[in-house]
Amino acid sequence: MSSQLDERQLLMNMGNDDREAFNELYRRHMSNVYNYVHLMCKSKEVTEEVVQDLFVKVWLNRYHLYKVQFFKSYIFRCAQNLLLDQIRKQQLESRTIEKVKLPEAEDSEKSDSTLICKEFRKHTKDAIDKLPEKRKRIVELRTHDELSLDEIAEQLSISKSVVKKQLYSGLHFVREYLHKVDNIG
Repeated sequence: MSSQLDERQLLMNMGNDDREAFNELYRRHMSNVYNYVHLMCKSKEVTEEVVQDLFVKVWLNRYHLYKVQFFKSYIFRCAQNLLLDQIRKQQLESRTIEKVKLPEAEDSEKSDSTLICKEFRKHTKDAIDKLPEKRKRIVELRTHDELSLDEIAEQLSISKSVVKKQLYSGLHFVREYLHKVDNIG
């Protein structure tokens, strides 16, 4: 019970912008949260990202955390939700990349399919061309050259998080553009 009271005091102190209180909560819970997330996803990269996002979220929400009765349950639930969000993002990215990849016509006899593919390629290229130059390059490296996020970050000398944000924004724009073109036609 005293550790719970101690933790409540840390939460209150953190709500007053006490970084040492945050550091103490981080030290107490990081290892267990890391192991929990890693057990669920089996990916060191995803685990590190989820845990980082979790503790950023904790800091950003520090003014409201004094209301939390059981902090350990709270951060495990947040970790689980962040992991699910991460999995959804990856699935969406995979589906979008498959849509953005330029389809190849399999047979000249399928003239309708060929025409549709050519039109889709044109609209996809138009959408990508409308992206800001940096975002366009990232989308092209991911969809055409099939580079990983790490490879893109290394090639462009930028952080992986910047690559990820630019890629998601670019793919979202392409999806929206294709949706609008599809609805107009």
